[in-house]
Amino acid sequence: MTILAHLAALLLLPIVLVGIINRTRARWSGRKGPPILQGGFDLWRLLKKRPVYSEVTTGIFRLAPLVVLATTFVSGLLVPLVGRAAPLSFALDFVALAYLWALGRALMILAALDTGSPFEGMGASREATWAALAEPGLFLALGTLAAASGHSSFAELLPVQAVTPAAIVVRVGCALTLFLILQLEAARVPIDDPSTHLELTMIHEVMILDHSGPDLAALQYATGLKLTIGAGLIAALLNPLGPGEPAIWVAAVSLGLTFAVAIAIGCVEALTARLQLKAVPTYLVLGSLVGLLALLTAAFDFGARR
Repeated sequence: MTILAHLAALLLLPIVLVGIINRTRARWSGRKGPPILQGGFDLWRLLKKRPVYSEVTTGIFRLAPLVVLATTFVSGLLVPLVGRAAPLSFALDFVALAYLWALGRALMILAALDTGSPFEGMGASREATWAALAEPGLFLALGTLAAASGHSSFAELLPVQAVTPAAIVVRVGCALTLFLILQLEAARVPIDDPSTHLELTMIHEVMILDHSGPDLAALQYATGLKLTIGAGLIAALLNPLGPGEPAIWVAAVSLGLTFAVAIAIGCVEALTARLQLKAVPTYLVLGSLVGLLALLTAAFDFGARR
């Protein structure tokens, strides 16, 4: 039953969370906003269209959307979304998540370069640069949680182990780092803007300009999956219920916190402007520094306890 609930959340939440973000942004601007499930209707419309391929592209361009979707979906099986357990769990599974995302990103970059478009090449260069700056923060946050908990899998390093000032600092610091990385991976403001159409300022969107039909639907759904995985990871990290609590309550709180993360993203997008490109590296390095602070706190607390 837990596996079925996890799969249902993995399939539906990408649409729902994007809808919540868009509705939150609309509310801040005094508008009603689109329906929560509008993203699902848009994906269905794309699935019914015939893809168009440029004559200069190769098989890499057609393969990339499938690889991006497959790697993102498999990574979603590693993170507990509706409880403490995930369908796939093994030692150092957080490393597997990072490199599944890296594999999908590599194929997306190759597909952008395969078009021969200077604009898509520009977006690919930015994507590779920002990812290289964000990866240390991701490993700092997840590695800190592994060191603080003494475990190396999501199912064991995310549950609350102890409620102490040091533990709170570690978890809040790691959550902030993961929130910044989520903004990058899901192409959200202030790092990126999924609604912009100005190529000179786009990052993710400029890389998929030549994709259409089901291929574009796969890439957009994969981005929603990353949003779901990141939000679910933060929710599981901040869930105050311990392993001994009823599973239904743990799942309900996790889903509630996941929706809260989506609302927080919508508020950030409504109240802040997109960063200038030259400021994005500083923003990502800031996330790594917060993760480093959490790591130092965990190390100090471990030394004090010994």
